[in-house]
Amino acid sequence: MSDHASPSVLLQPQRISVVDQLYAALRAAIIDNALSPGTRISEAEVAQQYGISRQPVREAFITLANEGLLEVRPQRGTFVAKISLSDVMDARFVREAVEADIVKLLAQTPDTALVADLRAQLVRQQDLVGGSARDFMEADEIFHRTLAEGADKGKAWRTVVEMKAQMDRVRFLSSMKFPVDRLIDQHREVVEGIATGDVARAERSMRLHLQGILTDLPLIKQERPEYFL
Repeated sequence: MSDHASPSVLLQPQRISVVDQLYAALRAAIIDNALSPGTRISEAEVAQQYGISRQPVREAFITLANEGLLEVRPQRGTFVAKISLSDVMDARFVREAVEADIVKLLAQTPDTALVADLRAQLVRQQDLVGGSARDFMEADEIFHRTLAEGADKGKAWRTVVEMKAQMDRVRFLSSMKFPVDRLIDQHREVVEGIATGDVARAERSMRLHLQGILTDLPLIKQERPEYFL
């Protein structure tokens, strides 16, 4: 494979670099379990698959390894890392602390336009019930990011995103196993707490929402013990 091979249709020349596009594609595949824990992944094979040189693949691998999503084993190769329970729990703890404060801020001064946007997102989420877990997770991500940006806490949200990769892997498995209607109902409670200026309701609803993984995680681990450290 030539070092000057053109990107495939999956990686188009854009303002976003090839490395960033490849990183996002591989990260999504790991979180979606398309690349399941323990899968061996090769720089050469990925480069060939996407029609690119090995250098951007190497850079994407380094970033994914730093996130704990890939594991480099000397003399053996690179593998999709197993899910770290301690990382999941740390991310959940930080996320609850940050997002509980975010919704408290929003409920203190309800914004009509923001509430309308959030309610429209709830309709979209309901439309996704019964569809793909990936589509629902993307809608869920947009919902939580909207809350953070609405409270002018975009940087805080990016910090959460950087550490929640392992948590997202569990959330994806959970969304495949359990009905998502429960999550939408919890989202609705958060929105109503904000809309009515009920700070306690908004905070309580968000904490309950983000504590759901504490119940789901043991069940998923029991079903797929080989996925976890």
